[in-house]
Amino acid sequence: MSTTLRSACPIASALDLLGDRWTLVVLRDVLLARKRSFSELAAPEGIASNILSDRLNRLVDAGIVTREPDPDDGRRRIVLPTARGLELVPILLDLHLWGTRHTAGTAKPQLAEWVARDREAAIASFLP
Repeated sequence: MSTTLRSACPIASALDLLGDRWTLVVLRDVLLARKRSFSELAAPEGIASNILSDRLNRLVDAGIVTREPDPDDGRRRIVLPTARGLELVPILLDLHLWGTRHTAGTAKPQLAEWVARDREAAIASFLP
């Protein structure tokens, strides 16, 4: 990845890559919902196709996801997480738990309950 860092701070650097709303939503869908196609990723939140394409390109460039030929239809491409991307699963689950506890977002409260009860098992369930 050849990104110019604006700060030596690892949190600021991570936020440069992941800190906008759409990138985290795309990662949620790829890592936690296991969505793979462009249309699946665009649908739930109504992300514009140009924004989705931009965020996917950034994530590919950063080595967080790859685009591979779809084994069912070689004309299409699917989005798959890399090992680097899979390292974000615990972070997304913790963010989900925090959001369930402290915001109006209450979708999938059973996932938050599971993460709170058995974080390691919840994380393992999202890994290959």
